[in-house]
Amino acid sequence: MAARLGEPRAVDDVMQDVALAAVRQQAPLRNPARAAAWLYRLAVRHVLMYRRRAGRGRSFLKRYAGHGGWHPPDHASPLGWLLSDERQKLVQDALKRLPERDAQILMLKHTEGFSAREIADRLGTAVNTIEARLSRARKRLREELRMLVTDHETQAPEPSRDER
Repeated sequence: MAARLGEPRAVDDVMQDVALAAVRQQAPLRNPARAAAWLYRLAVRHVLMYRRRAGRGRSFLKRYAGHGGWHPPDHASPLGWLLSDERQKLVQDALKRLPERDAQILMLKHTEGFSAREIADRLGTAVNTIEARLSRARKRLREELRMLVTDHETQAPEPSRDER
């Protein structure tokens, strides 16, 4: 598994996932002699899921860090603090305006770091359903953010006498 993962520190996490999946297996093995092969397939499947999640995380960071779409907040300046707080408040306000189900799915995905499969297991629905709901929820969140930013810009304070 270490060779397939490429990350020695990830082996323990994946092995724990494999052990949990093996314990959750409710159907008894028909042929106990094939238990090793079954565990091997289970381990390979979990390695692939881990690599997929890790790859998505890396591509997310590259996409936003490389193109100027996302920068860690500049906490060295007061302006950095204000802008970071303002962005955070806008996102929280937009989440409050979403239907409860959409906000819940987005929070599980982006705050808790759950995969679509983990969310589906937790909510008792199909993975395809969760993926479709995530897509719609992201679209609604973008629309809410657009409206909030537009509202915020139109409510800008009038310039002071000194600025006129």
